[in-house]
Amino acid sequence: MKHTLSVLVENKPGVLARVAELFARRGFNIDSLAVGTTEKPEVSRMTIVVDVAEHSLEQVRKQLHKLINVIEIVDLDPETSVARELVLTKIKVSPENRSEVIEIVDIFRGNIVDVSRESIIVEVTGSSQKLQAFEDLVRPYGIKELVRTGKVALPRGK
Repeated sequence: MKHTLSVLVENKPGVLARVAELFARRGFNIDSLAVGTTEKPEVSRMTIVVDVAEHSLEQVRKQLHKLINVIEIVDLDPETSVARELVLTKIKVSPENRSEVIEIVDIFRGNIVDVSRESIIVEVTGSSQKLQAFEDLVRPYGIKELVRTGKVALPRGK
């Protein structure tokens, strides 16, 4: 089962490597990993998506707590959290199909961030499913390059 962990850590060199190594030692593949500073510059938030059984997740949580730079770990419930990803896609366009591609971008509430004669670069944010649907629709036009961020997530307000 996929779990989204929100891990607050001290913003210090080597913390990411130690956390990633912990998952590697246990033989777990990280599906998605996003790290960034929080509202406190000395604290970073790691959003880690991993596909593990509940029992194995509890072992990982206990081992993460043992790392000295880990402050807090929360397993985010999809029902009570907000999660987003970002995709940047360079799409091949021609004068004949440019307007069709722009329509698809508009439907997905994306932003065109770069335009050239042969391509456009688009950013789209949303759920994994939304981004996959966007990718599926523009693939026939020709995806020259694509990059996706990992999932970032926060618990909803109470």
